[in-house]
Amino acid sequence: MSSLPVSEKGYHPNAPGGYGVRRNGAANTLDHRIYIEKDGVPVSPFHDIPLYANEQQTVLNMIVEIPRWTNAKMEISKEEPLNPIKQDVKKGKLRYVRNCFPHHGYLWNYGAFPQTWEDPNVVHPETKAKGDNDPLDVCEIGELVATPGQVKQVKVLGVMALLDEEETDWKIIVIDVNDPLAPRLNDIEDVERHLPGLLRATNEWFRIYKIPDGKPENQFAFSGECKNKKYATDIVRECAEAWERLIIGKTQRGDISLANVTVNHSPDREAPGSRNIARHQELQPAAIDGIYDKWFFISGAAV
Repeated sequence: MSSLPVSEKGYHPNAPGGYGVRRNGAANTLDHRIYIEKDGVPVSPFHDIPLYANEQQTVLNMIVEIPRWTNAKMEISKEEPLNPIKQDVKKGKLRYVRNCFPHHGYLWNYGAFPQTWEDPNVVHPETKAKGDNDPLDVCEIGELVATPGQVKQVKVLGVMALLDEEETDWKIIVIDVNDPLAPRLNDIEDVERHLPGLLRATNEWFRIYKIPDGKPENQFAFSGECKNKKYATDIVRECAEAWERLIIGKTQRGDISLANVTVNHSPDREAPGSRNIARHQELQPAAIDGIYDKWFFISGAAV
């Protein structure tokens, strides 16, 4: 990895010409949307932001959907044009993850890699399950709490293979390249050495987090083992190739919106700024039902 700071490459979200957010609607409401902007123009975090942030492809861009310690289940909307971040909805109600003792909300800054896609038409030869039709999920383990819509520069450390309702749902473990610990974390064994217990807690969290909602434990491929950096990097490349087939129309898109403003070879490319998206709004978040502060004590949670 180059010693030149990522911010000097023009990819840091706070740098001139970098990425920003445009909020519509109040947080914790059905109307809330977070659009990603480049130079003040809305872009798609799914399709327009490059996966790699340096020429060596050792630094990647991550879209933060959910800050650490929070409960609102925010995600890139695959179906809406330019794919804003919104809160997931089930049966007309906003979704929040429950607090499974001793975990409060998400354990990491959680998000996705742009220009990746877990193809539901392909069964992975080792997990024996098809892709989950989403961008590749990312768990960023650095010390700073991120903000929704932030574009972080990260490096890959490893991957877990969650099997969620008979679909492969990869969880890439990464760290912000600007984190103080980043120089010492270069593969998955370094995580256990410097952050003992984090990988076990990550496995436990994904295994039990749906139990309070009446669902069974989630299962993992590879007996829950976290695969190393090389394996994770191969998964990222596979999902990048799947996205490439999607964006050029070689794969059935289903309900996915492929609207974008930068992908030259995409039939769905449109003129920047052509969509009528409301200006940025700074609104007070709506109140959250106190039930989501409740602890759930899951029997046998320890692994």
